[in-house]
Order: sequence, then C-alpha cells, then structure tokens
Amino acid sequence: MKQRLPPARGQMVILAATVTGLALGGIAKLADRNQLSNAFWSGTTLIGVALAAWWVFDAARRGRLGVDVIALAALIGTFLTSERLAGALIAVMLATGRSLESWTDGRAKRELHALLNRAPKIAHRYVDDELTDPPLDQIAVGDRLLVRPGEVVPVDGAVVGGDATLDESALTGEPLPVSRRAGDIARAGAVNAGGQFDLVATTTAAESTYAGIVRLVESATAASSPFVRMADRSALVFLAVTAVVAGAAGVVSGDAGRAVAVLVVATPCPLILAAPVAIVAGLARSAKRGVVVKGGAALEALADADILLLDKTGTITKGHPVLTEIVTADGVDATEVLGLAASLDQVSPHVLAAAIVRAARERKIGLAMPTATDEIPGAGLRGRVGHQDVRVGKASWIGADTTCAWVIDATHRTELTGSLSVWVAVDQVPVAALILADPIRPDAARTIRRLRRSGIRRVVMVTGDRLAVARSVAAMVGLDAVEAEQTPVGKVEVIRRETLAGPTIMVGDGVNDAPALAIATVGVAVGARGSTASSEAADVVLTVDRLDRLGEARLIARRSRSIATQSVLAGMAMSLGAMGFAAAGLLAATWGALLQEVIDVAVILNALRALRPGPEEIHLGYDETIVAHQYIAEHLDLLPNVTLLRDAADALGDGDPRALDVVRAAHRLLVDQILPHEKDEDLHLYPIIESVLGGIDATATMSRAHVEISKLTGRLGDVIHQLAGGPLQRADVREMQRLLYGLYAILDLHFAQEDENYLSLADPPTG
Repeated sequence: MKQRLPPARGQMVILAATVTGLALGGIAKLADRNQLSNAFWSGTTLIGVALAAWWVFDAARRGRLGVDVIALAALIGTFLTSERLAGALIAVMLATGRSLESWTDGRAKRELHALLNRAPKIAHRYVDDELTDPPLDQIAVGDRLLVRPGEVVPVDGAVVGGDATLDESALTGEPLPVSRRAGDIARAGAVNAGGQFDLVATTTAAESTYAGIVRLVESATAASSPFVRMADRSALVFLAVTAVVAGAAGVVSGDAGRAVAVLVVATPCPLILAAPVAIVAGLARSAKRGVVVKGGAALEALADADILLLDKTGTITKGHPVLTEIVTADGVDATEVLGLAASLDQVSPHVLAAAIVRAARERKIGLAMPTATDEIPGAGLRGRVGHQDVRVGKASWIGADTTCAWVIDATHRTELTGSLSVWVAVDQVPVAALILADPIRPDAARTIRRLRRSGIRRVVMVTGDRLAVARSVAAMVGLDAVEAEQTPVGKVEVIRRETLAGPTIMVGDGVNDAPALAIATVGVAVGARGSTASSEAADVVLTVDRLDRLGEARLIARRSRSIATQSVLAGMAMSLGAMGFAAAGLLAATWGALLQEVIDVAVILNALRALRPGPEEIHLGYDETIVAHQYIAEHLDLLPNVTLLRDAADALGDGDPRALDVVRAAHRLLVDQILPHEKDEDLHLYPIIESVLGGIDATATMSRAHVEISKLTGRLGDVIHQLAGGPLQRADVREMQRLLYGLYAILDLHFAQEDENYLSLADPPTG
C-alpha cells in the first residue's frame, strides 16, 4: 500500500519524538517513577494514533483501505487497556517503518533521478566570436556551442574542431569513455571527459536524446505495478483475517488484552510497502544498465511474457552495412583498391560510402582527398584520387563484364548471402567488388539463449526483409519461426495472433515498428539508434545499442518480482504466526510490538536486495572490460586478413603462378600474428572469462580450437618446407588447399564464437 509520505525532515522529527518518548518513559520506569513513565509512553502512543489516523484518512480519501486500520485499532486498544509500553513501541515501529521505507525507496530511485538531477540548465554559445551563456531552451539548430571539461553536453550536436572524449555512463551504463571524431554526433547528457570542444547543435534541448530519456525516466514511476495493486488487495484480506482472529481471541478468552495483542502483532504497514520497494529497485537496476522501463506494470509484464518477437534490421543485426569481403580481378591488390574507393567516398553522404570509409580507417589505410568528383544519382560516384580516375557504383555503370570469372564470383556471393556489392573501376578498368552486409549483432544469439533460459518459450522474427535473408539470419541465432516481407500492418497482425497464445515481447527500432510495439504486451525499443516514434510507443527503451541489455532487464524484472513476492508472503506468514501465539495468550502486547518491528524491518531490507545484481547476471567489470577491449581490437585487425587463407587456396586451385607466394604469405600471417594472438588469449583472456562464467573449464572448447589451429599451421609449414623450391605436385596442391580451407573455416568460426560468447560480455569498445 503506497502512502504519501511526509517530507523526510518531518519523518525524522516524528521518529526522534517517538524514540525520545519511549526512552524517557523507560528511564522514568527504572527510577520507579511509574506515573511519569506512563505519561511519556501515553504521549508517544498519542503521536502514533495521530499518525495512523492521518494515514487511514488519507487512504480513505483516495478510495483505499489498508492495514493502517489495524495499526490505529492496536494503538487505541493499548491505550484503553493501559498497555502504555506496547502503545509506545507501536508508535516507534510506525515511525521507523515509514522512515525506513522512505530511505529504501529513495535509494531505489537514485539511479532514475540521477539523470534528472544532472540535467544542464545553460549552454555556452558563440555569437559573433564571443561566448554567451543563454538558457538551454534558447539553443537552436545550427548554433555553435562550447563544451568545457567536466560539463554535460547540453544538446545533440556534431563535434567540430577536433575529437571529443565523452563519459556516456549515465545514458548507457557503459563504464568506459568513448571517443567522437569531428563530424560524429555527441549525445546530450554525456559528460566531457577530455579537453574542451565545439559542437554544432543538431537538435533543440527539448528534442535531444537526453530530454527524451528524461521523459522516459519521469514516466517510469508513473504507473502502478499490478503486483503492488495485488499487494493492496492482499492487505484487505489480511485486515479481515486480523479482525476475525482478534475478535475471536477476545470473546473466547474474555480478555480484551488478547485481542489487543493480536492487533499489535498484525500492524505490518511497512510489510506491504515491501512490494513497491522491490519493484522500484528493479526499475533502478534496469536504468543503471541502460534500460528505461516505463513503470512497475511494464516491469512485471516483462517478467511474465513468454513469447518474443524481434525485428531483423537494427535489432538482430547491427542496422548498418559493414565491409565483409573484397573480390578482385587477377593481379589487383585488395588493400590498394579499398584505399582508392574510400578516398573517393569521403565526399559522399551515402550510407554505403560511409561503411567503405570506415572499413579503410579500421584497416589503417591512408586516405587522400579526391578532386573533380561527380555523383550520379542511382549510379555511383566518380572523381580523381591522385593521378588515377576512380569510379565507385553499380556494376553496369562501371562497365563490369558479367562473363568474367571474378565478376561472376562476386555476383554469386552477394546473391547467396543477401549482401550488397559496390563495384570499383580504376582508369576505366573494373578491378573489384566490395561486398557489404548487415552483420548479426555479436550478442544476439547469446541474448536469445539467455531469454529462453529465463522462460521465453517461443522466438519469432517479424521483418519486412526477404524470406531467404530472414531465414538465414534466423538459423544463425536460433529462432523458432520467421514472418518475412511484412508491412507495418502485417507486423501488427502477427503480434495479435501470437498474443492469443501468451503475453508477448516485441523488439524493434524503426518508425515502422511503432504500431507493433504499441500492440504487444511489452514493446521494447532499441532507442539508442531507434526512432522517437518507436521509443514513445514502447514500454521499455534500450538507451544503449546492445540487445543483451534486454536479457539483463528480463532477469532483473523476474528477480524483483520474486523478491517482492518473498517479502510480502514471508512477512504476512510471520505476522499470522505471531497472531496465533497472541490469540493463545502466549505473546503479550509489549513483546508482540517488538516482534512485529523486527518482522517489518526484515521484509523491507529483504525487498532492498532487488538493488543488487543476481547471481545469474553475468557481465564483465571495469578491469575485465579493459582487457576484453584489447582482444576486440585485435580481432578487428586480424579478421580482414583471415580471407588471405581462402585466397591462397583459391589461387592454388586456379593454377595461379603466384599461388605459392600467396600461400607463404598466408603462413606468415598464421605464424607471426594468429598463433601469438591465440596463445595470449589462453594466458590472459580465458582465465578472466572462466572467473566470470564459473563452472568447470568453461573455455575448454575454445582452447581446443587453439590447439587445432596450431596443429594445422604446423602441418602447412611442413608442406611448404618440403617443397624447397621444387615444382608443385598435385598431391601438394590438394594438401595445402585442404589445410588452408580448413584453417579459414576454423578461424572464421572461432573468432565468431569468441565474439559472441566471451567478448560480447564486455561493454562496447571505445572508438
């Protein structure tokens, strides 16, 4: 039963007054001043009567009736039966219970209100090369602002004039600062953890990311939880039981004192407050991990749902294209082609151009600024890079010969994987195809497995994408069904049909997902990249671009509800047991008051356990995250080079005269880079992972893969050494192809498994 509490200072005054009255009465009793002690205890009891009467009146005024009626009846009963000490103890119990509830409720809400308390009020704006400090609501799109060290970014904006280092932990729950380069967007609410920088506002304060999160936080405590309402109804049942037991005890024994003793041990006002404390604690825990849950009702619905539906693009996948492969003509260097294409694409706003530039920078390829650029809508981009004419675009526009083997190979690869290709021509000669795909999130499969363990019994993809592509993605992350090529209206119909079989969770990020999020039992928006419409329609918003936070929020929701249930049932059971002893005359009113105080404090402290992580919540700490980021960076460096193994095997099969040189280069990659990386993981990364995951030898299968990689690498070296400059024999070619293709397959799978099962436990790397 949620009461309106007096201000914290007033509660402390009341608590101090009741404790003082109880203590003074005790001192007077010890001094054998019985009249004075009764006067102090009676005064303390009257304070309790006034408090309980106000709480009963306040609840009745709002159409509610709860166990405060029992407290009031007990206080009046102790006064009428001259149980002065018992009455004083009940008054102290009520005051301490309310103070404890206020403290725990405040602690539980701390994470939610941290966002509200740190909201910026002013910004530093350049006006005619001079700095001014206007109120935040006067900032307009296009204004140039200064953000000083330690200040909160006031609005969303593009970083200009250098890089920025930002602490986004209050927004995302990620502990490490992130870097934003010139042109990148800095989100409002992040803290400047580096030197001062300028940014150009891209939103007003009211439309910023931070303002949206603040609105979500404000709504997070607006709704009453179904469990809390159930606890209120339980209080009415408890009230009726108390009245019957107290009345029966008094009538049967003929002793009004027994009835009063029953009432004394049945005054669990803080007991029923344990439910909202646990629920609000769950909201706070979720907010700390970058998940805003819009109220207790949404938290409980998240705990109850057993059917999960997910959009594909931006939800299961990253939502932006990534360069996965480069298919080149014979004799063309892939790195050189990527450098030329990325240099030209620097001037293009196209999303595929941005992906190509990003891929070149990740590979540390130096880029030059292009000249004489000309973008042809629907075809591509042309210009000069250095002394070379470069074209990037469609195959037909650059003049790719569809009968060439490398062109056929690139076309088949894109068709089979559902990816995209960007074709490159240098000096009017087609030389390569850059293959881009929307990769699956590394944490997607692990999150779905985690949700299944938490009680999700059916997982369905609902997407507007093609069926073949959707099925391929679904198979990789382990889904039960696919609903592909769906319009927004079709998605709503799928949700309605699935909801007939049980409560549903729908996860999406786009405007087209908003209707489906609104119709599901629980709508979850990937709000870090998603649309405002989807965030507003959702019940739960992931403010960090991580799908695994949904799994964490689900565990937090179930733990919070379980703790709330434990607290209420255990407290009521103990109170009922104490009522039985009191009704039998085995528990006097004074001792009953002391016992009830212990029960109430115990159940509220138990409810507060929901603020702490549960044993099933697994993620890396700060130090472990630093180590994991080292290996994430190494994977990003090594993965593009792993294709050299397959290229070497292909060259052997094609009879390329340079094939043996490519094989030797592949072997050097294995010996000089891959094997040292794997050995270092065994020594430094895997012990950390085992300490987090627990169990017996949790990384054994990954270590076994390291052994296999080392063995095959050694065998490949033996074959190369045996050739000793002699002619290639068919048996040698077959053996080297077998080894190279095997190594490529193992490494590709092994890196994916490490990213999914181990490295995705860390918060995203800085960059």
